This record gives sequence, C-alpha cells and structure tokens, in this order.
Amino acid sequence: MVSWGWHPEKITGTRFVQEQEWQGTRDIAAYLATPRAIQFLHENDWARRRAECHTLARYAQEKISPQTNLVPLSDETWFAQMVSLPLPPCDAAALKTRLYDAFRIEVPILTGNEKQFVRVSVQPYNSRAEVDELTLARTTILNL
Repeated sequence: MVSWGWHPEKITGTRFVQEQEWQGTRDIAAYLATPRAIQFLHENDWARRRAECHTLARYAQEKISPQTNLVPLSDETWFAQMVSLPLPPCDAAALKTRLYDAFRIEVPILTGNEKQFVRVSVQPYNSRAEVDELTLARTTILNL
C-alpha cells in the first residue's frame, strides 16, 4: 500500500523503489514513543526476559521435534524468541483452525516448498505449560 499522496510525474528507476521511498505524511508517534520504550526495556530487565524467551523457544523445539521425528531447521544459535519447526505432511489450514477451535491455541501453521511448519513465537507472558498444551493439542489432532 503506497502512502496517500503518491503521484509521480515521471517514473525514474523502478516504480517499486519509488513507492518505497515515498514517505507521505510523517507520523512522528514512533519517534516520540522511542524514549519511553527504551525506558520500559530497562525497567523490566529485558535482557533477562529475552534470555528466558529463548529458553522457552528452545524448550518448544525440544518438545515438538522428537514427536514429529523431523530434524529441526536450526539449532538454538540460529533463533531467539521464535522457532519454526517442521511438521509431518498435513492440511495446514485445517490444523490451524482445529488448534484454535478445539484448544484456543493461536499459532501460525505455515506451508513452504510443499512442507508444513509450526512457528512458535515466545513472549514474556508465555509459559512452559502453554508449550506443553501446544504439544499435546498438536499430537491429539494429528493422531485423530
């Protein structure tokens, strides 16, 4: 979506580059919020929280990968708070819908190169119990 007001008189280079370079109306909200966001990170020991999230993402990989008998895409040095894990062949849309409808678990189930993946994205409010619920729910659905 190109910002409001973009009407070049002449296309120079590529249209794509021109669309991306057009800033349109400057919204300074992000600039004004940055100092408070940095303060929030310091007040909440975000380095520790980020490490805890990484540990939980690693835990998700350790729980889900053995169940699928599929090799993880990467080791823990290649992800931080989000890890994509391969799944056995399945209907990705149906699995995503069933996880939400039956278990109220919202998690992306992605398809790429005709393979399915679950993307586990961890935030400080997530827990091991939630990863365990995802593991159990995914297993239950795929074993139906």
